[in-house]
Amino acid sequence: MTIAAYMGAAFAEIAGCFAFWAWLRLGKSPLWLAPGLASLAAFAWLLTLVDSEAAGRAYAAYGGVYIVASLLWLWGVEGVRPDRWDTVGAMVCLAGAAIILFGPRAP
Repeated sequence: MTIAAYMGAAFAEIAGCFAFWAWLRLGKSPLWLAPGLASLAAFAWLLTLVDSEAAGRAYAAYGGVYIVASLLWLWGVEGVRPDRWDTVGAMVCLAGAAIILFGPRAP
């Protein structure tokens, strides 16, 4: 459930932010803002589904997932293929996210 919530949150956040980018930077209609706002609300809700004792820890671990999702967006939506350094950096970030979220905690 945690991975699904993180992936859903990442794509919802990226889509919501891209809607604003499209309006302000690409000259798209202001109508792009409505689905953008809905997407950002979905992002916030999805992060509440992560099983974590502290919101800050859930958000910190989410950062690694967001980076990977951003590179997938770069490739799938913007048509720019991530290079090997993008891939290596994303893997390092995912490892860090896993340590933050799943590392043993003192009682």
